[in-house]
Amino acid sequence: MAKTNQKTIKREARKRRIRSKVSGTLERPRVSIFKSNKFIYAQLINDEESKTIVACSSAIEGKGNKTEKATKTGKDFAKQIQAKGVKKIVFDRGGYIYTGRIKAFADALRESGLDF
Repeated sequence: MAKTNQKTIKREARKRRIRSKVSGTLERPRVSIFKSNKFIYAQLINDEESKTIVACSSAIEGKGNKTEKATKTGKDFAKQIQAKGVKKIVFDRGGYIYTGRIKAFADALRESGLDF
C-alpha cells in the first residue's frame, strides 16, 4: 500500500516530472537513487533495454553517519561503473532534494571521475 502523506505525494510528483525528462542510453546510462531512513541505494540503468547494469547499497558499509556512508557508497559505485567502461552518466535524484546524502553521493561520483 502506498503512503499517502503530503511529503511522499510531492516527492512522487517530482520523481515523475524528472523521469519524463531524464532517460539513460547505452552510451550514457541513468544513475537512479533511492533513499530510505537507514540506507541509500543506487542503480545504473540502460532505459533503452530496460536493464540494470550495476547496483549498490550503503547497507554493506561499515561505521559512520548516513552522509559518510553515502559518500563511501558513491565511491564504490563509481568504481563499479568505471569497471563497466562507462565514463558519462545521467543523474536521476529520484525526486529527492539535492542536499545531504544525495549531494554527498553525487559529489563522490564526480570526484571519482564520472561526468554528469
